Amino acid sequence: MKKKYKTKFPVARIKKIMQLDEDVGKVAQATPILISKALELFMQSLIDQACQETRIRNAKRLSAVHLKKTIETVDQFDFLKDVVANVPDPSAMSTSSSVALASESTATPMEDVKVEGATRPSRSRKAKTTAVSKVKQEAREEEE
Repeated sequence: MKKKYKTKFPVARIKKIMQLDEDVGKVAQATPILISKALELFMQSLIDQACQETRIRNAKRLSAVHLKKTIETVDQFDFLKDVVANVPDPSAMSTSSSVALASESTATPMEDVKVEGATRPSRSRKAKTTAVSKVKQEAREEEE
């Protein structure tokens, strides 16, 4: 009897993304499950650190700026610095511009952020499909 593992990220999609790489042949059944769990732990760590940054700034919403500051200050996330390089710093903008940025960005209310067992609401099917498409496109671009 197979054991069912509950993961927060879709194992089938992880397997498909892994198989986009031509160097990857067959994938053991446990591999996508382990990748899913590792991704879950990584995201939890990133969000926890970003929540700390948000609380330090006495903000009510977690924004892209908080994630950028977290990535720049925590050594564990150094590999993401080039990803957040294009996110504008609020100190370089005027107050009205930073308010507009906060309202336009994908800000997440603090109540929705996973903290001590709470979970974020799930994304729509279209948003999930778009996210997977972006990952696949990035994988193809890296191959070239």
